[in-house]
Amino acid sequence: MSYPFRSAFQSLCREKWINILSICTVASSLLIITFTLFFLYNLELFSNRLPERFSMMVSMKDALSEEETHQVLKALQKRPEVAGATYISKESALNELKQTLKDAPHVLEGLDENPLASSVELKLKRDFVTAATAARISEEIRKMPGVESVYYGEKIAEAIHALKRSVQNVSIIIFLTVSLGVVFVTYSTVKILFYRKREEIEIIKLLGATGGFVRMPFLIEGGILGLLGGSIGVIGAFLFYFALTYRLSVVIPLLKTLVFPLEILFALPLVGIILGIIGSAIAIGRLRL
Repeated sequence: MSYPFRSAFQSLCREKWINILSICTVASSLLIITFTLFFLYNLELFSNRLPERFSMMVSMKDALSEEETHQVLKALQKRPEVAGATYISKESALNELKQTLKDAPHVLEGLDENPLASSVELKLKRDFVTAATAARISEEIRKMPGVESVYYGEKIAEAIHALKRSVQNVSIIIFLTVSLGVVFVTYSTVKILFYRKREEIEIIKLLGATGGFVRMPFLIEGGILGLLGGSIGVIGAFLFYFALTYRLSVVIPLLKTLVFPLEILFALPLVGIILGIIGSAIAIGRLRL
């Protein structure tokens, strides 16, 4: 087993320029995959936090008595989709509005009576926080006696859901396209190296080498190209993350909340090895030995 590894490393050192070019190309390709996964991972984290912040505001009719208000609140709390319900009186709503507009008190000047309605803030269970489910629940609550209107940020929920689906679809397309590019680069490199070592291969074949023995160094070489490309891609991803969170966050503080998935540290070199071996196998498989 020492010959295939020794032959692969010798070939990498002998044909260093074409191998360096291949490694850089593989690294750039895997870096594109990393950027896509990085964006998708943080979007997934953001969407997972949505249920915790998502709420529905149910406005009550002004003519409701205290007992009727209590009945509506109790009916809302009994719904299977509701995780919690908080009653907000007209006075509490006005006080909260005053706190919000404390820097512009003139906005509320001249108000003789409280124009706000009492309401109930509903927190839905995580499994029910989707655009379609929220719309269904909203329609059902609107039909309840004593309910004036329901607001739940429909456009926000729909936009996040649509963005998440679009990014997932685009990510799959990018991953497949870039993976094919990595396989093609490895395929072309190994094929060139094979023809440059044609005389050496003929000699070891005359000495009784089997096809598998001849192919093994090229498979190892393709795997090493993928491994080095993936490792450089990880370094590039870290530099990108550092620049994004420590440099650009001075201008855009929101970037500090981005998270780098540590799984990429192991996944990217592994993906590089697999794609490198696949490209080498295709290149050697198409040649007669």
